[in-house]
Amino acid sequence: MRHRSSHSRPGCGYGLKRLFEEWANGPFFVCTVGKGLMVGDRADRITQLITPTVEALGLELWGVEYLPQRGHSLLRVYIEEHEKGVTVEDCEKASRQISALLDVEDPIAGEYTLEVSSPGLDRPLFTPNQYRNYIGTEINLRLRSAIDRRRNFKGKIISVEAGSVTLMVDGTEHSLPFDAVEKANIAY
Repeated sequence: MRHRSSHSRPGCGYGLKRLFEEWANGPFFVCTVGKGLMVGDRADRITQLITPTVEALGLELWGVEYLPQRGHSLLRVYIEEHEKGVTVEDCEKASRQISALLDVEDPIAGEYTLEVSSPGLDRPLFTPNQYRNYIGTEINLRLRSAIDRRRNFKGKIISVEAGSVTLMVDGTEHSLPFDAVEKANIAY
């Protein structure tokens, strides 16, 4: 079951303020935080920063998406718990801890919204190992820029090699470098 909660206090959620939506993909917790400055690649820096905190909660950091926007950006943090699945309480605890850490480290300039959730059924893929775990599964993949005049691919993962994933799309194999991937997720 997926729950979404919103918290608008800077510094993030120290509790669920309002449960307003249920989805089938897993828990979801949202809060708003503010200010900061980032050097280098934000998603990678934030991943390095928060991984120990998430792991200390007995959870796995599945991935991080940072979507900068003028005035108010979005930081999505996906957590996983393989034994019992991710609960709303897991999202709340992780959100509270991540928010406190980000308040201290201050890695993002301006205000942003922090979302903490499970990866869900249509889970995004971030690492080569995640792609390997889904060999034989159909995914949607978007490239940063076109390869052979194409940016979007929907096909089955047939192999994962050093630096690339190979998809079978409409009977044709496409080997796509990981560093060219903008976004990929399980086709659900």
